[in-house]
Parts: sequence; C-alpha cells; structure tokens
Amino acid sequence: MAYSTNSPAGKAVDGIITDLPSLVAVAVVDVTSGMALASHSNSPALNPETAAAYNTEVVKQKQKAMSALKLAGEKIEDILITLTNQFHLIKLNSAGNKFIYLVVNSRETNLAIAREVLRSHADEIN
Repeated sequence: MAYSTNSPAGKAVDGIITDLPSLVAVAVVDVTSGMALASHSNSPALNPETAAAYNTEVVKQKQKAMSALKLAGEKIEDILITLTNQFHLIKLNSAGNKFIYLVVNSRETNLAIAREVLRSHADEIN
C-alpha cells in the first residue's frame, strides 16, 4: 500500500521504518473498520492489510473479554504474539481507536527496542 507521509498514519509508518529498518511489516489500523490507514511490508509473503483486518478482531475480542471480566478502568496498551521466528506486536493509541501492528524477526530484533519504537510512535496516530 502506498501511503502519504503527510498523514499521521503515514508519518508513523515512515518513522517506524526508519527506527526499525529490519522490520518484516507494519501497519496503522483503524479499529472500527479494520482498514489499514498506512502500511509497509519487507516480505512479499506477508500482506499487512490482510493482517490488519484479522488483528482488529483480536483487539475487539480482547476488549469484549475485558468487559465480561468487568475490568473497569483498564485499557489495552499492547498485545504481544510470539511465533517461532517472529514477534507480532499490537500497540493501541491512547484513545483506543487505532493501533500499530508490527511484525519483526524474533532472532534479529530486540523486543524491548521494538516495543519502545512503538511507544514512541503511538501518539502520532491519535
């Protein structure tokens, strides 16, 4: 997907690519629609727009679980999914209406650095 570096989502994707050049894929996603507002992939095997739609369901289901558990006053900050060779990170913005979806190679990327990069760009997408 092409993206404009003039939009908040595009600026965030551009900044994350700069900060984590070895990333596999990244997308800024609207929680309501599940649509990627901006995305980039370094892997032809991973379509970030498709992943955005599925990961929106992950976020929505976790929000429903929190509601069922009556976790009032709590909000999702991030979700980490560890695979054999990859980390998939979902970082919600403070409003909870958008998130950054990031895929990195777990053998080549320091998880703490990846999480800090997401934290530093999450406010850009408000």
